[in-house]
Amino acid sequence: MRPVRLMKVFVTRRIPPEGRAALARAADCEVEEWDSDEPIPDKELERGMTGAHGLLCLLSDRVDKRLLDTAGANLKVISTLSVGVDHLALDEIKKRGIRVGYTPDVLTDATAELAVSLLLSTCRRLPEAIEEVKNGGWTSWNPMWMCGYGLSQSTVGIIGLGRIGQAIARRLKPFGVQRFLYTGRQPRPQEAAEFQAEFVSMPQLAVESDFVVVSCSLTPATKGLCNKDFFQQMKTTAVFVNISRGDVVNQDDLYQALASGRIAAAGLDVTTPEPLPTDHPLLTLKNCVILPHIGSATHRTRNTMSLLAANNLLAGLRGEPMPSELKL
Repeated sequence: MRPVRLMKVFVTRRIPPEGRAALARAADCEVEEWDSDEPIPDKELERGMTGAHGLLCLLSDRVDKRLLDTAGANLKVISTLSVGVDHLALDEIKKRGIRVGYTPDVLTDATAELAVSLLLSTCRRLPEAIEEVKNGGWTSWNPMWMCGYGLSQSTVGIIGLGRIGQAIARRLKPFGVQRFLYTGRQPRPQEAAEFQAEFVSMPQLAVESDFVVVSCSLTPATKGLCNKDFFQQMKTTAVFVNISRGDVVNQDDLYQALASGRIAAAGLDVTTPEPLPTDHPLLTLKNCVILPHIGSATHRTRNTMSLLAANNLLAGLRGEPMPSELKL
């Protein structure tokens, strides 16, 4: 009797334990993992991909035509440990009949919590205040010192009222937000009803919002969406927050808006590039809070993501329905 041929699976990074354990239990797969917390070098990625039947990757791994050519005809499934899929050459993947798994829903709550934390930290100037305590800037109580902006009776504009956008609005509502605006490809009356959110154009959202939160997907249509024109339309007291993808924002334009006082402050969990160079101009600004893309970074969420990514991969390889398959 001939031995059953194992399917080769390549994993581009050390993933959380629940996902690793699921792959280790797969008797029909031979799993190779790039055993590091650091991104895999291109040459190692090409070597690991050669002849692979399945790939489990991260959003920092660019899977383009060249890499797909390197992988060869065996490649049947790509599973990404992310909601975003802008790092995948979807047209090429579709042409080759490769199935794609991703991890929506499971990181919605964690990302929404982070978005609210970032918004509050930015509008109430928390990092700046902490630094003043450390460097001796805190001398006495002063009526106007360290004043920021509050959410009560404010207008919040959300760019992209998808799962995460709705979860952010749900968490902001108890703070006494008076009005929610949103914009996107089309109105979403069912989703908006919970918050009595109004569908408006980008210019109207910019003009009327006290806080702008970006939670849309990165697509050709949204790349550079928040630019000089948008920032010039915003209130000078407005706070801008981006938790989607760095490329949705023109960072040079954002820097100019912040440095000139055109807008009050910005909080970013995503940048271009990632990591942001330590000498980047945005890092010189007191009114810009930047986090290292930690939207989904809770132990539970990352473990759940890794398990879903592993199960997507294994189901795809076995010709079964994936728990979360991206329809191409």
